[in-house]
Amino acid sequence: MPTAGSARIDDELVLKVTPPRLARHLPNRSRLLADDARWRDAPVVLVQAPAGYGKTSLLAQWRREHLAQGHVVAWLTAQGRDDPQRLLQALALSVRNASGRPTFGHTLLESVASGELEGYTRWLAAVAQLAMDVVLVLDEIERLPAASLDRLTYLMRNAPPNLRVLVAARNEVNLALDDLIAYGQCVLLGPGALALQLDETLEVVRQRFPARVDYDLAARLHELVDGWPLGLQLALSLLARSTDRVAAVGELARHGGGLRDELVGLLLANLDPADRDFLVRIAILDRIHPELCRAVVGADDAGERLTRLMRDTPVFVGAEQGEWLRMHHLARDQLRLRCAELPAAERAALHGRASDWLARQGLIEAAAWHALAAGEHERAYQLAERSLYESILTRGRQATVFEWLERLPRAELERRPRLLLAAAWSLALSERHAEAVRLIEHLHGQPGIAPELQCECALILGGAAVFADQPDRYAELHDPWAELPLRDPLLRFVQANRNAFRALIDGDPALARMRQQLAPREDLGSALAHVTRWGDFIVGLSYLWEGQVRLGENLLRPTLQGAEGELGRRSSFASMLAALLAAAVCERGRPAEAAALLANRLDVLERSGLPEAVLLGYRTAARVAMAEGAEDRAIELLGAMHAVGVTRHLPRLRLASLVEQLRIHARGYRAATCRALLVQVEAFFDEPGLPDGRLWRRSVELLRHVAHALAAIGAQEWRRAVAPLDRAEALVRELRLGRQQIELLALRAFVLDRCGEDSREQLREVVDLADAMGLGRVFIDAHPELDAWALRSVDSWGARGAASAPKPAPRENPALRATPSMALTPKEREVLELLARNLSNKEIGLALQVGEETIKWHMKNLFAKLDAGTRKQVVSRARILGLFEQDA
Repeated sequence: MPTAGSARIDDELVLKVTPPRLARHLPNRSRLLADDARWRDAPVVLVQAPAGYGKTSLLAQWRREHLAQGHVVAWLTAQGRDDPQRLLQALALSVRNASGRPTFGHTLLESVASGELEGYTRWLAAVAQLAMDVVLVLDEIERLPAASLDRLTYLMRNAPPNLRVLVAARNEVNLALDDLIAYGQCVLLGPGALALQLDETLEVVRQRFPARVDYDLAARLHELVDGWPLGLQLALSLLARSTDRVAAVGELARHGGGLRDELVGLLLANLDPADRDFLVRIAILDRIHPELCRAVVGADDAGERLTRLMRDTPVFVGAEQGEWLRMHHLARDQLRLRCAELPAAERAALHGRASDWLARQGLIEAAAWHALAAGEHERAYQLAERSLYESILTRGRQATVFEWLERLPRAELERRPRLLLAAAWSLALSERHAEAVRLIEHLHGQPGIAPELQCECALILGGAAVFADQPDRYAELHDPWAELPLRDPLLRFVQANRNAFRALIDGDPALARMRQQLAPREDLGSALAHVTRWGDFIVGLSYLWEGQVRLGENLLRPTLQGAEGELGRRSSFASMLAALLAAAVCERGRPAEAAALLANRLDVLERSGLPEAVLLGYRTAARVAMAEGAEDRAIELLGAMHAVGVTRHLPRLRLASLVEQLRIHARGYRAATCRALLVQVEAFFDEPGLPDGRLWRRSVELLRHVAHALAAIGAQEWRRAVAPLDRAEALVRELRLGRQQIELLALRAFVLDRCGEDSREQLREVVDLADAMGLGRVFIDAHPELDAWALRSVDSWGARGAASAPKPAPRENPALRATPSMALTPKEREVLELLARNLSNKEIGLALQVGEETIKWHMKNLFAKLDAGTRKQVVSRARILGLFEQDA
């Protein structure tokens, strides 16, 4: 008979081996599925990160997935008082409950000396004899005493083939599994793998606030918490208390905001004063290295202190390469405020030591910043001159050059030609392109400019012309220098990109791609990374030009990932790439993904985006809003695009905005509104000062013809729409604009059908073309009745029609279904399902077409395996153990 003490221990053990109840609003992380090829075959998976990275949630997700695959999944949550004997008893009870084997490990549970290695060996042997695939989930093992950790290490090193171990721990634990990791027997998932990506943040926000997802708000939250899962949950809890969520996010982002202080307090909680002082002094660094910290702080133990803080706190959110780290930006900003309170002499000394160390390591750009902060201006300008030109051309660090422009005296800029060129390149590829022209004019005023420098000046001015939406001026600057052999391999690659863009604006996307492929391929390592991405941008734009959205998506997605990793998500170049990729995925019928790509980026595009990227970004965002049924939001976005055209003096954007508004109103046959917008379109062409070049005029004349056609459709004057559609189609054929050509041909077939003519064969052809090119929304975006007519008329619509048609909601099945757990036989699972529906033994027998005595036998086994005394307890225990799909 058990004593009271043993009964109490048994009750505690039961709680230890019971899986935790998790919030239902937490979504599965599809990026970290249990059967991911990266760790699917590893006997041991170690999830190791500081607090708040979702380790327990991930283990619970994996538990559900393994249960669904029919595995026996044993759970154990560790505690500080789990000595080796108690730990072994918990392991035995966990497998007993999970496998439904009442006698499993009974000798281990009763033995008082089972904590020795012999006991763990017997446990492993018992698991091997189960003839089941067993998954052991161990959570919070950092709480275990050292002796128990040694036993766990022994267990993982000697696991039988049918045992897999999933472990979660904080960083302070060292299980000495480095050799297993090296040989692929153990996979380690650290904070970098566990940090949320944007799509995961969007899903969490969608689950928390299901009414309507504000993609911009979610993206801002993601940037604020820097992928920290607990930080996101806390931020969402703070937002839930607010009536104005947008204002609340603004408070989170604002220094001194109460909500922000709550989050920062969690990041910096429980820090020792010496650790806090250390963090305040290294907060001046953007990238952190142990040796750099030692040089800056002047303490021999700086490296060890940094390692401990990285292990114990969430202040450091990721490693870049090797030993380099970065600090969570919320913590860094707060710590920099405290650093600003230090005496000026101490701050200057910190920056000076940082500059010296960085310069010795060849990190000239960072060294220049710290030299400037230390008050060493002449040295800072010399270092900047050595680094900024390469920084803009090889890494695209435009924002860095702009920051220097704010601090550089004009005289220093003008007496340093290499600095002036770096500034001109950066300004030309932005909304400040007019300033680049003035800098180049100053450079041209100097005597004896070499032809290669003149060519580079033409390249810079050509870039300014592109950002000014002056294609004819670009061609005028480009053509005289197109064949000049350049010595600098970087400039040769830039020249190849410009040759490709020249072919594209002339209406030959295939030639553009061929010219880009002819770019020099010298082995310059990462030096060509940025200009190569510009080449991918041009090729991706050429695919969109033709309507080849599948090819465009395949090219642009990895390019965008590289740009975001190098420059940041909200950099100008990454935002332009995102606009192109969003247009591609929206055309493929995935508007929600397009919205996520554009989230919190439109403001970047409107300030510094290429005109074509701005147009694509706003037009895609408006079409996403229409797909969501938010016409008011679509009109608002198009109004914002018109305002960008006014502010940046880009008249084509204003015209494109009017035409897109016309498209929306033509869908609803609002004749008066369409006529009013058409009047504005015609008034646009009467404005003085519009560019008169052939290339620019051709692009706006196309928009003009489309506007007339849409106005006629909006007034249901079908015959009047045919002529402008024909004129527009002739232009897009000349320009090889494949997507627009399909849309115009489809609209022409639609209006001819409304005129009483048989145009189904024309429609069939354009539908086949759209399918071949992956254009999933071209018809619904053109006109909803065109899409409906196509669905009715074309038998070969097939998969595309199914993709665009609204999908019926999945049927709800209130009945619980048993997971294919190996703990139960197939027949026992069927009986359990029917028992959960409150059927009697007789009714279960009739349903399964077996006798009542057979059902009683299965019920007896269920009672034994689930350790239950009543039918209700059987169902309850099955729920707790995750044996039903809805509860797994």
